[in-house]
Amino acid sequence: MSTFDTLEIERHGNEAGVALVRLNLPHKLNPIAHALQEDLRAALAALREDRSVRALVLTGAGKAFCVGADLSAMRPLPPGKTLGDQSAETMEALSNRLIEDLRTLPFPVVSAVNGPCAGAGVGLALAADVVLAAESAYFYLPFMPRLGIVPDLGTTWFLERMLGRSRAVALSLLGERLPAAQAAQWGLVWQTVPDDALQAEALALAQRLAELPAHAAQEIRQAYDRAGENSLVAQMRYEAERQRELIDRPSFQEGVRAFLEKRSPVFPPR
Repeated sequence: MSTFDTLEIERHGNEAGVALVRLNLPHKLNPIAHALQEDLRAALAALREDRSVRALVLTGAGKAFCVGADLSAMRPLPPGKTLGDQSAETMEALSNRLIEDLRTLPFPVVSAVNGPCAGAGVGLALAADVVLAAESAYFYLPFMPRLGIVPDLGTTWFLERMLGRSRAVALSLLGERLPAAQAAQWGLVWQTVPDDALQAEALALAQRLAELPAHAAQEIRQAYDRAGENSLVAQMRYEAERQRELIDRPSFQEGVRAFLEKRSPVFPPR
């Protein structure tokens, strides 16, 4: 894989099936700068094509996970464009695509939130399948109270589903920091861990996820996305149709054999 100016990439776990991608602008607390977004999209594209990768950990270098937009590095405006025009076009062409990239990867994604997670960084973290947070970490939405804009990069979509409307709206309007422990109590993150154990815990969790059936992440994401839209009857119909296909796959057959032989299943790679 190519090297990137704004990222560090490592391989871990059994047969190096776990990739760790670290946002690497620690001197600025890892803002989601234009170059970082381009590098991260390129890195995710390469990992998607690498069939040895079975899980991903996304984290930040230094003291922060990601503090959102880099307001000190606004690009010059093209003729006839407003800052709003430029921002919306960049989001459509780059930032939103980045979140879509994460949500459609063919393997599970773990966010290891190692410190402050603010602004668009919240959407980036919550795009993962499983979110771990260091005990010192917190989530912060300065969009409306500080800048008069709405949360973006999918943050409103994630928060409404994870926290419910009341808490999502209050966090967005008040702009109060949500400490990691409270985020875990509210169901925003899977669990909190001591700061110095975060990477090891994230990698261990990713290794467990890497041993799942190759289609696990995509099927579970789609099932719960449908559940948020469907009636109970429609969702049960969806579940039955997925079982129609999945039960005839080799992964199910291996799972049954492993159950009967009283061992852990060994699923084929993707």
